[in-house]
Amino acid sequence: MFNGIIYNQGIIKSVRKSPKYVNGSLVMEISSNIKFKKTDIGESVCCDGVCLTLIRIKKKSLLFYLSKETIDRSNFKKISIGKSINIEKSLIKGQKISGHYVQGHVDTTAKVKNIKIVDKTWIVKLVLTKKNLYDSLIEKASISVNGVSLTISKIKKNHFEINIIPHTLKLTNLKNLKVRDLVNIEIDIFSKYILKISN
Repeated sequence: MFNGIIYNQGIIKSVRKSPKYVNGSLVMEISSNIKFKKTDIGESVCCDGVCLTLIRIKKKSLLFYLSKETIDRSNFKKISIGKSINIEKSLIKGQKISGHYVQGHVDTTAKVKNIKIVDKTWIVKLVLTKKNLYDSLIEKASISVNGVSLTISKIKKNHFEINIIPHTLKLTNLKNLKVRDLVNIEIDIFSKYILKISN
């Protein structure tokens, strides 16, 4: 479990197939200054909103396993060397929750339709890849975009909007967003469960 408050980033150093893994799985290496211990191997880490298992630690890089399911459901299907990745460690008991509960279970991706800058705040229009998920969106509810806890500011028939303040832009890779980019989306867990019960 995570809370979508990002203080660390990394850079994709390599992506490769491994003879240990089959069926389209990959191993991704991320270069980062975030600190992990050898005992942390096997832990869950949120990488651009996706809960991944840390499988190896090198001097200044971390290795993660990417299953075919993860690749198909996330923007890792368009993975590229040199891309910046938001990184968040799992929450620990007693830690302050500043964002919202994020599982790292990406529901879908969304394409950036438009970016407008107002007083240094980015207003970003996003179009969901899975159209049936618009019913799960609630105005002023939380949403995870590339692992960042944000608030839905507006919902329209074919898109929704988020506002990204300068502080968030400074600390995350959202400052690199361009029109037509794909981002990872995790809808607020409470919105999904309440909709499921009501149906």
